[in-house]
Amino acid sequence: MTVFFKDKPEPEVTCSTCQACCCRLEVMIITDTGVPERHIAYDEWGGETMRRLEDGWCSALDRQTFMCTIYENRPWICREFEMGSYECLVERKELDENLQTPE
Repeated sequence: MTVFFKDKPEPEVTCSTCQACCCRLEVMIITDTGVPERHIAYDEWGGETMRRLEDGWCSALDRQTFMCTIYENRPWICREFEMGSYECLVERKELDENLQTPE
């Protein structure tokens, strides 16, 4: 008996279906894009990263809309992280798995 599996396509990622998974990643600020000081955290060596709040999400993320509140001044890394890219899909899958796994 032969069983055929059909690849299940990944759901398309759009602005309306984005889960802002990338906003849980550590984001180093390596260029000056005008990130407001209140959203910057400093490590022990003086390196700058986007500040994350106790919930693990970026401090610049609007928790109601899941949209960036500093979009025009977001860090270079955020500008390069493409919605729907391979990296985006990996992060979405990992977040989904973590949400489904009880701790």
